[in-house]
Amino acid sequence: MYRTIQKTTQDILSPKVLAFILKIGFASITLWIAILWIFWDSFENFVTSYLTWIPWEWMQESVAYIAAPLVGYMLIIITISVLTSLYSEKLLIALAKKHYPNQMAQESVSIAGSIAVTIKSTVVFLLLFILLLPLIFIPILGQVVMLYLWSILLKEPTVHDVGGLFISDKKILKTKSKKSTLIAMLASLFNYIPLLNIFAPIFAQILFLHHILEQHS
Repeated sequence: MYRTIQKTTQDILSPKVLAFILKIGFASITLWIAILWIFWDSFENFVTSYLTWIPWEWMQESVAYIAAPLVGYMLIIITISVLTSLYSEKLLIALAKKHYPNQMAQESVSIAGSIAVTIKSTVVFLLLFILLLPLIFIPILGQVVMLYLWSILLKEPTVHDVGGLFISDKKILKTKSKKSTLIAMLASLFNYIPLLNIFAPIFAQILFLHHILEQHS
């Protein structure tokens, strides 16, 4: 795993990968800043209405002050994950050719499949996020819960988009995917630092790329 992380770190700092990250990140952040700037009052009221379970009004206001920006941040993270899933194929193939010249891509991953897996992961993430939102504000426990939720956004799309490019045998892919939860959680650590969250999805994909190809090539 150390060697895999080392290679991924080198790749993530390369000009080609940084350019991809900045384009995806800029597009996602700009989109949601524009939307939330226009609809902030309605958005804040919607988030606040969910917090009626809190018995004390003063606490509702305090949590709502934090909750609305947090939900907005989640929307940016989701968008970055979706766009990375849809547009990273050429980048991953280029990195594979660089490190593993004998390992060729099997075939292009279905865009419809990528969209379906990404939507599924996003829906599961949103449902659990809504259900577990109260726990997020509990020190330490909240950070662990949030890390797990973020990993849900990355795990299945990463396995589908990266694994599907290079491994056609689903049984082999399932075996190679055993560490995908750990990989997704490692990548999700970026989400704790604003702006660096733009690195999380592609970091997970490149980490998984090295994880499967170092052993498979």
